[in-house]
Amino acid sequence: LPVSAVTNADQFYLFAWIVLALAGGFVVGLERECRGHEAGVRTYALVCDGSALFGRVSFLHGSTSIAANVVQGIGFLGAGLVFHQSGGVRGITTAATVWVMAAVGLLVASEAWLAAILFTLAIVLMLELEPVSSWILAHGKPRAEPHSVPPDAVE
Repeated sequence: LPVSAVTNADQFYLFAWIVLALAGGFVVGLERECRGHEAGVRTYALVCDGSALFGRVSFLHGSTSIAANVVQGIGFLGAGLVFHQSGGVRGITTAATVWVMAAVGLLVASEAWLAAILFTLAIVLMLELEPVSSWILAHGKPRAEPHSVPPDAVE
């Protein structure tokens, strides 16, 4: 729609959808912040909100190119969240969660409110399974060192 064709009522309608994205990001960010992870309430709320806003603008103008570029931009942001520490990699779950919350924001932009709410709850449930994952890692077979060479292979 041309800017002149957007009424005040349309803008309030858009704002309501964007607030839904903000709320979804807030819920996931709250879970992450309570667990002491790098990204929290503000990060997830802004990522979900921003992707919903970019997606909505993209759909209003009849083009999916802006929404498609959200995926690339979030991938770049997620790459910045992953870092090496003490011989391991940290931030993979944080980066993946930022990525999936951008997808939830695009769901909101598509006005798929029920799917956005259900996916947000599923994401929180998945993140809350971290103690189960930690228990499995502690009691399972040890992971191999990354790029390790067996001692007998060195001549």
